[in-house]
Amino acid sequence: MKRQALAGMVWTFGQQMGTQMIGFIVSMILARLLQPSDFGVIALFGVLLGIGGVFVSSGLATSLIRTPETDDSDYSTVFIFNVAVSILVYAALYIAAPYVADFYKLPLLTDVVRVYSITIVIGALSTVQQTLLTKQLNFKKQMYISLPSLVLGGIAGVVLAYMNFGVWALVHMAIIQSLLSCIFFWILSDWRPRLIFSKVKFKYHFAFGYKMALSGLLDILFTNSYTIIIGKLYSPAQVGFFNRADSLKQLPVSNLAGALNKVTFPLFAKIQHDDVQLRVVYRKIMQMVIYIIAPVLSIMVVLAEPLFRLLFTEKWLPAVPYFQVLSVAGLLYPIHAYNLHILQIKGRSDLFLRLEVIKKVLMLVIIAASLYFGMMGLVWGQVVFSLVALFINMHYTGKFLSYTAWHQFLDLLPAIGLSVVMAFVIRELDFYLLRNAMDWMRVLAGSAIGAVLYVGISYILKFSELNEIKILLSKK
Repeated sequence: MKRQALAGMVWTFGQQMGTQMIGFIVSMILARLLQPSDFGVIALFGVLLGIGGVFVSSGLATSLIRTPETDDSDYSTVFIFNVAVSILVYAALYIAAPYVADFYKLPLLTDVVRVYSITIVIGALSTVQQTLLTKQLNFKKQMYISLPSLVLGGIAGVVLAYMNFGVWALVHMAIIQSLLSCIFFWILSDWRPRLIFSKVKFKYHFAFGYKMALSGLLDILFTNSYTIIIGKLYSPAQVGFFNRADSLKQLPVSNLAGALNKVTFPLFAKIQHDDVQLRVVYRKIMQMVIYIIAPVLSIMVVLAEPLFRLLFTEKWLPAVPYFQVLSVAGLLYPIHAYNLHILQIKGRSDLFLRLEVIKKVLMLVIIAASLYFGMMGLVWGQVVFSLVALFINMHYTGKFLSYTAWHQFLDLLPAIGLSVVMAFVIRELDFYLLRNAMDWMRVLAGSAIGAVLYVGISYILKFSELNEIKILLSKK
C-alpha cells in the first residue's frame, strides 16, 4: 500500500507541481499585461461556476471513488446524469447572466458569463474518466493530460492578452484549456460511456452524493461570499487584489496538500474499516504536509513585499497585506481537508452536511462582525472562521479515530513553532542586512537562509517528519 501510495503521490505531485508552476508563470505574465480589474471581473461570477459544478457532479464522483465494487452501469449512469445536468445548468446561467451584470453594475458581465460558462458542459464530458483514473490512483495519465492542456491554453491566453483582448483573454484561455483537457481524457482513457441509466445505481450513489453536493454548495456559496461582498461594496480592482493574494497563498498549499488530497481519499477508502491503520496513516500524512507547508508559507509572508513586486510589479502591492493574513488560513487548509476525508470515507455524508450548516452559520456571524472593520476586517474574519471550523472538524474526526483535536494540535505544534522562529530570524536579517538590496536578492537570500535554518534545526532536534520523508524518498 505504501508503494502504491508513494507512486500515486509522486505522479500527482508532478502533475500538481507542473500545472501550478505553468499556471503561475502564465498568471504572472498575464498580471503584467492585464489590469487587476480584469481578474476581478472573472472572480465576480466564480460563485456561479462553482454552484454549477456542484449541481453537475452532485457528489456522485465522490460516491464512485468510495464504493469498493463498481461496474460500467455505475459509470455510465453518472456520466449521463452529469452531462444532462450540465446542459440545464448552462441554460440557467445564460438566463441569469444579465441579472448578475446588473447586480455588480458591470454590463460586460452578461457576455462574459454566457461564454465562460461553456466550460461547465465541457468539464462534465470528462468527469467520469477523471474519476476512474483517481479511483485507480493513476495520476500518471492525469499529468499527461493536464500539463499539455495548461501549456497550450496558457499560450493562447498570453497571446490574446498581448493583443489587448483584456478580460476576454482570460475567458478564451479557460475554454481552450477545458476543451483540450476533455479531448485528452477521452484519448487516454479506455472507458467509454454506454446508453445505460440504472435507476438502482443512481439512487445508491445519489443517496450518498446529494448530501456531499449540498455541503459543496454551502461551501461554494460561503467561500465566495467574500468575493461577492468585496465586489458589491468596493471595486473589481479590490476583488482582483484579494484573489491575487488568495491564489498566491494557494500555490504552496495546492502543490503539496492539493496533490496529496487526490491520493489520500482513495487511499483512506482502501483502509476505511481499519481504524488503527487509518489513524497511523492520517497522522503521518498530516504531519509531513504541515512540516513542508508551514516554513514555505512563513518565508513567503515575511518576504511578501519584494516577492509581489518581483513577480507582479508595483501595481499589485495593495494585495500584500491580504496575502500575509490569508496565509494563516492557508496553513490550516490541509488539516481541514484530511479531517473531512475521514467523515467521507466513513460514509457519514449526513454528519458532513450537518457540520457544514453549523460552520456556515458561524461564518455569517463572523462576516457580519468583520464588515465593521473594512477590507482588512473581512480578511481577518476569514482566518478566525478557519480556526473555529478547524476545531469543529477535528472534534468529530477525533471521535472516529480516537485521535482528539488536542492531540492533533500537539503533533503539528513543533513544525509550526519552528516555522515561526525561522520567520522571525529571516525578518530581522532582511530588515537589517538586505532591506536596500534588489528584490530578487532579498527573496533568494531569505529563502536560502530560512531553508538551511529550518532543516538544520529539524535535524538537530530529530524531527520525526524529516526522518519519515527520508524513508519515503528512499523507497524504490
